[in-house]
Amino acid sequence: MSADQKKKLAAECFKRGTEAMSKENWDYAIKMFGQSVTFDPINLMFRQTLRGVEVKKYGNNKTGARMAGMKLMGVKTRISKARLTKDWATLDKVAEEGLTVNPWDAQLNADVGDASKRQGDALKTETNDDPAQDFFKIAIFGYEGAVKADPNSKTFLQTLAELYEERGEYDSASACWMRIVKIDPMDGEARKRATATSTMKVIDRGGYEGADSTKDAMADHEIAKRLNLAAQGKADGPGMSDEADLQRACRKDPSKDNFLKLGDFLKRNGKLESAKEAFEEALKLSNNDQDIQEQIEDVDIELMRQQLDVAKQALSENPGDEEAKKKKTGFETRVAKRELEVLRKRIERYPTDLALKLKLGKLFRRFRKLEKAIPLLQQASRDHRHGTEAQLLLGRCFTDVGKNALAIRQFEAAKDKIDPQDQRELYLDCYYRLGVLCEEADKKEDAENYYGEVLVLDYDYKDTLARLEKMQGG
Repeated sequence: MSADQKKKLAAECFKRGTEAMSKENWDYAIKMFGQSVTFDPINLMFRQTLRGVEVKKYGNNKTGARMAGMKLMGVKTRISKARLTKDWATLDKVAEEGLTVNPWDAQLNADVGDASKRQGDALKTETNDDPAQDFFKIAIFGYEGAVKADPNSKTFLQTLAELYEERGEYDSASACWMRIVKIDPMDGEARKRATATSTMKVIDRGGYEGADSTKDAMADHEIAKRLNLAAQGKADGPGMSDEADLQRACRKDPSKDNFLKLGDFLKRNGKLESAKEAFEEALKLSNNDQDIQEQIEDVDIELMRQQLDVAKQALSENPGDEEAKKKKTGFETRVAKRELEVLRKRIERYPTDLALKLKLGKLFRRFRKLEKAIPLLQQASRDHRHGTEAQLLLGRCFTDVGKNALAIRQFEAAKDKIDPQDQRELYLDCYYRLGVLCEEADKKEDAENYYGEVLVLDYDYKDTLARLEKMQGG
């Protein structure tokens, strides 16, 4: 079937789907819109309409069909097979099939995004042609759905940010990087990328990249001038510098909202001291709004992280310098203690936020306060977004306190949720620890199976091979 014939069939299916949608016949509408996507997988409107009807069918219940998890087991097995064989078109098709059962499934949305991204990359590599961009639009749509369903996934946010950057959508990319920083204030790479995207925006706004001709592009000296002014927080007129415009707005109308906008902009661009000053002004004008106080706390932690980064750099340049080691250790302790203090207060304010409890549990474990870490991690293990990580940490805590049977239960509960391809190190660590624990518990057959799983993925992982050979008598 030719490409034109497929597009014609896609349009006919879309027409029938629209008619069914107007009559609220959701099942038939989904079937027809799904056919449209099958015949024309790079048409963004078809995907958007299909997802909208799927949401309508389930009354926006955020969970999809009854017993969706069980219904999706076969779908997820087929997805794993398609991923292993790198059959991206099939992966896309099967993921869309799964989304008809639960359109809010974060991983299925990400699977659509990943399949489209891979196809776009292949097309761009092979032909260097614009049709690749249609796949990237679908990829963004998929990952936007994944982030909406799981807003605290650093993996989804990072991929989405990189897709935005490739499309030149720098504000959206920067917002994603800053969300990652908010989720994990220790992520220095995300902080750097957020600043970098702001610089890309300045270049792009200057008209240098993407200009159709030399007439459309600014002269080199004009771009250099504007970049230099932007870096200094100066401007030669309204609209040239976002920072100068925001400062001008604060002088003209010193309101809480204007200072918040300025603080947010400065924070996203790495000007943390100035951002803190702007947030403090907003705090005064807000009569000590707790949300603004939290933004100041976040900036404080980032400033401390910057000091830690400097200390790490100094140590890397002089690895044997004892004074540099002490400084690095001191800053690490200060950052951790400050985070501990902030997280305790936030959990009091947001007692049902399991992501915060996971972070605090991790910090308590770091300080070896296991009796405090364990109950927090047990609560966090109920979080569908971070439950696997919490279970793995619980397993380590129970191992540390000598409760090996409880540790085995946690690792066994987590192991099947770990993707050996995308979470390779977690997978290896989990199965290796299970092998060691089962070996110590004299569960020889289980230990051999777990060690075998490790060796299939990494033959040289730690002392796995030696342990297995010793158990087998040779």
